[in-house]
Amino acid sequence: MRITLHLDTFECIEPSVYAILWLDRDARKWSREGHAVIDLPEWGTLALSNNATRILDAAGDRVCCELSGLDLLTLDGPFEGESGQALWYRDAGRAPIAGQWHVQWIDGTDAEPEHGVFADEV
Repeated sequence: MRITLHLDTFECIEPSVYAILWLDRDARKWSREGHAVIDLPEWGTLALSNNATRILDAAGDRVCCELSGLDLLTLDGPFEGESGQALWYRDAGRAPIAGQWHVQWIDGTDAEPEHGVFADEV
């Protein structure tokens, strides 16, 4: 399952902060499809739990965002239009910046993408 997720409405000086992420639940990876101001890597890994999803860098060492309520472990979720709180870890050692996430689109097919988007795939 591949999910298009929109992050926005962050509580910071720059009002146009947003990112569009493509999540691959099965591969537990994500890629950045579009962004402004928010400094996220081009891709990374996902850490899943029953009540949140963490967006990690490619090495899995740094949490970039935490998406409260986005449960990618359930078989019947998420759904298009679902939303919740996003925490953006902008700078190490500083408090995260609160914003929102919402699911824009879900591709539930099992088809492999024509071109891989992750740098660690050959």
